[in-house]
Amino acid sequence: MNKTVKFEDLGLKDFKETWDYQEQLFKAILDTKIKNRREDAGLDTDNHFLFVEHPHVYTLGKSGDLSNLLLTEDQLVEKGATFYKINRGGDITYHGPGQIVGYPILDLDNFFTDIHKYLRFLEEVIILTLADYGLKTERSPGETGVWLDVGTPFARKICAMGVRASRWVTMHGFALNVNADLGYFDNIIPCGIRGKAVTSLNNELGVATVDESEVKEKLLHHFESLFEAHLV
Repeated sequence: MNKTVKFEDLGLKDFKETWDYQEQLFKAILDTKIKNRREDAGLDTDNHFLFVEHPHVYTLGKSGDLSNLLLTEDQLVEKGATFYKINRGGDITYHGPGQIVGYPILDLDNFFTDIHKYLRFLEEVIILTLADYGLKTERSPGETGVWLDVGTPFARKICAMGVRASRWVTMHGFALNVNADLGYFDNIIPCGIRGKAVTSLNNELGVATVDESEVKEKLLHHFESLFEAHLV
C-alpha cells in the first residue's frame, strides 16, 4: 500500500484546464490498476492532492438540477463567470477567488475502501482546520459538507464537497470559503438546498482577509494525520 501523496498547489487556474488535468491523473491510476489486475504487475498506484483557486465558475454535478442556476448565459458573461456540467456527485456550487479548492486523487486501495468514510475524513480535515481558528463546525445530517449552527435558523455552509470515484480511485473534492465573495452564491441555490446560508472564514472571524497560505498548511497537516499519508 502506497501512502505517499504527491502534492501540487496549482495557484489560480481555469476550471476546465484543472478538470482535464485531474482526469489525466485519475486515468493514469486506473490504467495502473487495470495492468496490475490483468498482468499481476504489482505496480504501486500513485496518489495526488491538488490545491487550486478558480476564476468565477459554477459547476453542476451529474445528479444536479439546472434550475438551481439562477442566471442566463448573458448574465453569466456579465458576472465574468463560466458554467460546466461535470461528473461529480452533488448539485450546483460556485468556485472563485478567495476559496481553497482541494482535489484528492487517491487510490483508496492504499488507504481504506469505504467512500462514506472517505467523505467523513475529508469533512474532518475541514472541521479540524476551522477548529484551529476557534470555530465550531460540524456535519449536517443528509447534507455533505461542513456547516455552522446546524439545526438552527442560522445554519450556514462554509465548505462544499462533491466527489467522483471509480474502482476506488477518487477525484474532485472540497471547496472551502476563506475570503470568497459570497455574493456569487446569490446566483444559485447552493447544492440545491433552499433557505440555507453560505459563509466564509473571514466573515466568521470578522476580519478583512485570512492568510490563505496558513489555512493551506493547516489543511495539509490534518489531511496527512487523518489519512496517515506522507505528502511529497
